[in-house]
Amino acid sequence: MSNPEQGKGDTEEEDMEQETLESDKSSDEESGSTEEEDESEIDEEECERKRNECLEDMAELERQFNVLKDELYKERYNQYEIKLVEVKEEKAEEYLMPLAQLEQESKIKCDVAAIFREHRICCIKINFESEELAAFQNLQSEKIIQADTVRQELEDKIKRLEEDRNNIDISSDLWHESQSQKKRKKSDPFHRDRRRKPIVVTDILSLTKSELISSCCLLFFPNNFFKLV
Repeated sequence: MSNPEQGKGDTEEEDMEQETLESDKSSDEESGSTEEEDESEIDEEECERKRNECLEDMAELERQFNVLKDELYKERYNQYEIKLVEVKEEKAEEYLMPLAQLEQESKIKCDVAAIFREHRICCIKINFESEELAAFQNLQSEKIIQADTVRQELEDKIKRLEEDRNNIDISSDLWHESQSQKKRKKSDPFHRDRRRKPIVVTDILSLTKSELISSCCLLFFPNNFFKLV
């Protein structure tokens, strides 16, 4: 059987141990908070120091970058100046290759233009010769037509002259016969045709122009007319 006093003593001891533990815990917490505050202060200083170091490094890098940029600019500028001199002197490879290509293309274009020119000249010559031949043939045909026309007119005139000459011969015979009849009439007072026949106007109007000319020539120039014919 347990003793009540002994149980009470045990409870008090447990309470004391509990209090001791709590006090130790609180002291530990206080010391931890103090250490955390100290560490936070140290971290801020370290961060500030590192930030300053980073800024210094960035400034140094920027300075070095500017120096390198200036050097690169000068180097590029010098290279371009050298290339420009080489281009002016026609020595740069970057210039010679495109120049050779352009010269080749220009030569090809010139050759094509020359061939096209010769072709055009040949076509012009052919057209000229064809036009010249057509004009010559047209001239010859016109000459032939004109010669045929003139020949036909001359043949018609010759034919009319021959007809007029035949008519004149007949008229001359009739005229001589009439003259002989007149002489006989004069010698024979009792001739039945002694009485003169009147001239009718319709007979004169019925004559053609050539017949009138022939009659006039026969009347006024009887001897020379036959020589002309």
